[in-house]
Amino acid sequence: MEPNLIAKLKELAHEAFKNSYSPYSHFKVGAAVVMKGGSLFSGCNVENASYGATVCAERNALFQAVSKGHKELEAILILTDQEHPWPPCGMCRQVMLEFGSPETKVFTANLNGTLNQFTLGQLCPESFTPGNLS
Repeated sequence: MEPNLIAKLKELAHEAFKNSYSPYSHFKVGAAVVMKGGSLFSGCNVENASYGATVCAERNALFQAVSKGHKELEAILILTDQEHPWPPCGMCRQVMLEFGSPETKVFTANLNGTLNQFTLGQLCPESFTPGNLS
């Protein structure tokens, strides 16, 4: 993936990170996605006192894209302020599989400049996909 695009994703994720609503965990997360065709979207984590109604930054960014008609995920970048960048949770990985493929790029980053790269296939080996339902 082009370094300029990764930098743009990190910039968008950082802007979303600033809007994180995380009064319970105090862990801010921002994410940005690039969809097929090059459209970019971002989202932050939004917590809720019931915990179960919390939405992770990754799903928030993807749902922003889907709400605008974009349904093919090419890459996602997840940004935290933690010492080690966080990988996406299992629920987010499953949602990414709905719109991505095993080749989809997943970047994890932190504010200190650490950047890790995975494929969705690496994060979700032997995964359940929409194709399993046919």
